[in-house]
Amino acid sequence: MKLCVIGTGYVGLVSGACFAETGNEVVCVDIDASKIERLRAGEVPIFEPGLEAMIARNVAEKRLFFSSDIAQAVAASEVILVAVGTPARSDGAADLQAVDKVAETVAASVARETVLVMKSTVPVGTNARVRRIVKDAAFPIHVVSNPEFLKEGAALDDFMRPDRILVGGESDDAFARDVMTRLYHPVTLSSERFIFMDPASAELTKYVANTMLAMRISFMNEVAILCEKVGADVHLVRKGVGSDERIGAKFLHAGPGYGGSCFPKDVVALVHTGREHGVELELASATDRVNLRHKGTLARKLKQVHFEGDLRGKRIAIWGLAFKPRTDDVRESPALQLIDALLGEGAEVRAHDPEAMAGVRALYGDRVTLVEDAYDAAIDADALVLVTEWRQYQNPDFSRLKSLLKRPLLVDGRNIWSGYGLRKQGFTYDGIGVRGS
Repeated sequence: MKLCVIGTGYVGLVSGACFAETGNEVVCVDIDASKIERLRAGEVPIFEPGLEAMIARNVAEKRLFFSSDIAQAVAASEVILVAVGTPARSDGAADLQAVDKVAETVAASVARETVLVMKSTVPVGTNARVRRIVKDAAFPIHVVSNPEFLKEGAALDDFMRPDRILVGGESDDAFARDVMTRLYHPVTLSSERFIFMDPASAELTKYVANTMLAMRISFMNEVAILCEKVGADVHLVRKGVGSDERIGAKFLHAGPGYGGSCFPKDVVALVHTGREHGVELELASATDRVNLRHKGTLARKLKQVHFEGDLRGKRIAIWGLAFKPRTDDVRESPALQLIDALLGEGAEVRAHDPEAMAGVRALYGDRVTLVEDAYDAAIDADALVLVTEWRQYQNPDFSRLKSLLKRPLLVDGRNIWSGYGLRKQGFTYDGIGVRGS
């Protein structure tokens, strides 16, 4: 099939590469001509394990192309996927300007009966909004909602082995249903993963799924703080609770708060959607409030527990800047709030991350010292804070760390080191809701 993917951000690049990998001819388009030139030159602007190699392979085999001519790409395609950004406005609503502009361009450019696939995360009612924009096009345009559920760091595997594929469309639209079934056929050979539903339900499902996961995270982070007060261990509480098959163990790990491009934005968007329709989603609102408050936990621990309220002149080492491992994405990362707090208190920050340092450098310039070797961050530091649990941080040389640190203080934002007997090795160890050892 001939596909056009509009938008070369995270969702667009992963979707375009994976659809090319399954045998389609795909052109990824973007209004940013310089970005397209970089992609043509083999420069992939995001880090996602396996993506660069997949893109290179499909470009070489002439299944994947990049263009800034959206109208031409639309005219040549049977299926058009919309993967443009929908950033949050100040009131929490999604900004749909890019979606509207794409719909107008598609309506003016189609040269055959076409399926327009909404992969961008959009609020309820966007499918109907787009259908109104394209209804007078020269050829029929079938609009379907197909939200993505890709995890950064595991996106290629998620695409090729999906938990589910949601398609929201009109119940009597056999043309769109047939096209979408064929499009995803290669990744549904082993089992039936399709869930067909109406557009509003598909749009809402995306927000609800992410909010539900975010809610679990925020709840366990609150429980972790309670554990510290009552002398319990959140690791043991998590195991006890997660062993209930009705609950399960996923997304119950305490940490420094959730970040990334999806959870923070989608939780707020769901709350806004509810208010637009006279429904106050109190649990979703609380989830967002708890997360914002909890992101300050690491800074509060440093200042109030370990440095008697004064961080001026202290050198703090940070391991992990991305919002999660296996990505270079620092959007809404807990590390950024920690850095802001430390700099605001007059502390010096030295940091390391395997992939995300360029993004942090762009934000902070020379206000943060970024080092290429993780251990260099710890040299003469008054504390080392683990924020992102990259594998290379999970079992470090603690003897070396102790020799490098000015003060043997480890603040473990992911509770990865809680079972290593660090206090017996002479460290001051502080996790989130764990007793440690």
